[in-house]
Amino acid sequence: AVYDEILYEVDDPVATITLNRPAALNAWTNTMDAEIRDALQRASADSRVVGIVVTGAGRAFCAGADMNVLSDLTEGGDGGGIASGEGPPWAQPAGEFGGRFPYVMTIDKPVIAAVNGAVAGMAYPFSLCCDLRVVTPDALFLTAFAQRGLIAEWGLSWLLPRLVGPAVALDLLMSSRKVGGDEAFQLGLANYLVDADDLLTFCRTYIENLAAACSPTSLAIMKRQVYEQLHVGLGAAEHESQRLMVESFGRPDFKEGVQSFLQKRPPQFGRLGS
Repeated sequence: AVYDEILYEVDDPVATITLNRPAALNAWTNTMDAEIRDALQRASADSRVVGIVVTGAGRAFCAGADMNVLSDLTEGGDGGGIASGEGPPWAQPAGEFGGRFPYVMTIDKPVIAAVNGAVAGMAYPFSLCCDLRVVTPDALFLTAFAQRGLIAEWGLSWLLPRLVGPAVALDLLMSSRKVGGDEAFQLGLANYLVDADDLLTFCRTYIENLAAACSPTSLAIMKRQVYEQLHVGLGAAEHESQRLMVESFGRPDFKEGVQSFLQKRPPQFGRLGS
């Protein structure tokens, strides 16, 4: 597919989605929203893809909603659907992870946000819905909602405290202060802090290591376990894990995992996708 506001590239085992409005600091539009959704679904269905990297062109990751959209909202419009969270029906999964951004959590492959610059507004919850965040010292996280007369949007009040704790989350939301890459890593907003020149190479190597050593089926199930079990108690999570473990004993990947270990060779796991 040819996209207008993103770039999409597959280079086995990585799919890279690049927000591509650099002159506007990759400000979020409904077109970009729909294209990212489509690209994530495309990567999910592609057996060449083990992991997905999302990054921004130029000097920003994404500066938040396009100001034309925000201006429309102040005039009584709905920002072309951004305010209501509208989107195509296939992109609105049921349950806890429906909605505009948490659908990223339902993608059955690891999604890494490669944060190369500013993350503001709508991009903040989007980046937190990705499974990992790899940042550079140039990364800059800021909410600014309080400064615009707004609130913690698109699930951010649920996502942020689970990464940094409620007190830090309230500090970041209420003060709207800027958090650079170094502090983002220290606070737990980011998993890894790397030099700017190494950002995409680091993410690619991470996914290559997964492809070489890990079962894509196991990755998909563990991702679902972690997100779904955030909503249940320990007993229910442990009971569910027992059921999933019994199922895993019956899969070819279990046999291959054991045999490759005993034979001291790399495992050959099947990929996910058509």
